Amino acid sequence: MRHAEKVREMFSAISARYDLANTVLSLSRDAEWRRRAVAELGKRRRVIDIATGTGELAILAAAGAEQVVGTDFSLKMLEIARKKMRDKGLRLPLVLCDAHSLCFSSASFDGALLAFGLRNFEDMQKALEEIARVLEPGGKLVILEFTLPPNALLRRLYSAYFFHILPIVGGLLTGRKDAYAYLPASVSDFPPPEHVVELLEGAGFENVRVELLTAGIVAMYSGVRRSS
Repeated sequence: MRHAEKVREMFSAISARYDLANTVLSLSRDAEWRRRAVAELGKRRRVIDIATGTGELAILAAAGAEQVVGTDFSLKMLEIARKKMRDKGLRLPLVLCDAHSLCFSSASFDGALLAFGLRNFEDMQKALEEIARVLEPGGKLVILEFTLPPNALLRRLYSAYFFHILPIVGGLLTGRKDAYAYLPASVSDFPPPEHVVELLEGAGFENVRVELLTAGIVAMYSGVRRSS
């Protein structure tokens, strides 16, 4: 089974308890991370939320944009997002498509969000180039992604939780311990922030910066689509 198919199957399988697991495993910090990302994006006309999952970030972004479109490659995730939005009285477009080949015309958006999805992409460079393509020049991208704390002591303590406790708790909450063994493994394999900055610049973004959140367990990247 290809990597993308394995990831799709895994996220679809945990979709029903995905939000609960995120809240428990992040000690409720996940909501604050999303708020920081939306604040960093600022007011925008049309925003795309890539790998929207159950739609939490898209819902939050809807308050500051004329329109927010959510995309994901898991139909199960989108079904939960659609029900959640319906319950809140929101009608945000949700589109089933892969980040490596976004089904939108070039320069369709002036803002883009991507939370905790970059490390799951088979080809990060191609996906970032696709995001740049659908953004108009001057459009802004904000990414949230897990990283390992730079402080050596904190990294050891966090790694003990991340690699040993999190898979057990995640497995109990969702019935899929493998999904929460994949999470720390994917973070461990993910490039360091300075390399992600290089990927963003190579994909067509400028004014790229990174801010570490919650003692460095999450990195928030931002950049602006170059005009040429």
